[in-house]
Amino acid sequence: MEIREFLEVLGRECELLADTAERAGTDAAVPVCPGWRVTDLLRHTGAVHRWAGRYVADGLLERQPMGAGPELSGPELVAWYREQSTGLLKILSEAPADRQCWTFLPTAPPSPLAFWARRQAHEATVHRMDAESALGREFTAVGPRFAEDGVDELLTGFHARPRSRVRTDGEPMLLRIRAADTGAVWSVHLSAEPPRTVRDDAGPADCEITGTAGWLYAALWNRLPLAGPQITGNPAAARLWQANSVI
Repeated sequence: MEIREFLEVLGRECELLADTAERAGTDAAVPVCPGWRVTDLLRHTGAVHRWAGRYVADGLLERQPMGAGPELSGPELVAWYREQSTGLLKILSEAPADRQCWTFLPTAPPSPLAFWARRQAHEATVHRMDAESALGREFTAVGPRFAEDGVDELLTGFHARPRSRVRTDGEPMLLRIRAADTGAVWSVHLSAEPPRTVRDDAGPADCEITGTAGWLYAALWNRLPLAGPQITGNPAAARLWQANSVI
């Protein structure tokens, strides 16, 4: 996907997140994030947007502390979140294409600007789902191409890092993930080491998870149960993912 496309998603998802949080109320519980209320959700996501924007705006080359969101609630907190998301979108839209700054995933897109546009689009989308769970409603659909990209970022980026806890205690397992609507396939090699993911369909899998890219996106990010007829073979690999993959 192009930077322009990520920015379009980012703007749409931030607006939907804020509108949904406003309807739910900042005191509402967020069922998919146990222990969180909408207040925590907005403070966290707004702080992440602010943190990301600083790297791009100032060309920061080293990791910086994120800082916390303000001790606000109600309409004031929603307004603060809108300010942070609007500011981030402006920074990303106006930054030069060759901007150099810090990034943090091992399989980053072709430029730091592309990295942050992508990462913040997915940040807003996943947390928009959280806000929708506070309303007790079904998640707004995620486009197949964007959902596929988010699965790829999760598998080849976040869980390629040493901090991933998705590891087996015994024999290695091969988990295959298949997006039925886009044709994307990932083979996730699970062992005592961090997962190793490749985009292929090679070798017999111990467990296969098949679904639309949108369903895989929500389920692998732990916003929907990773269960049902979409899972075939040894379900231990799917259970391991759900138990240990929270970012």
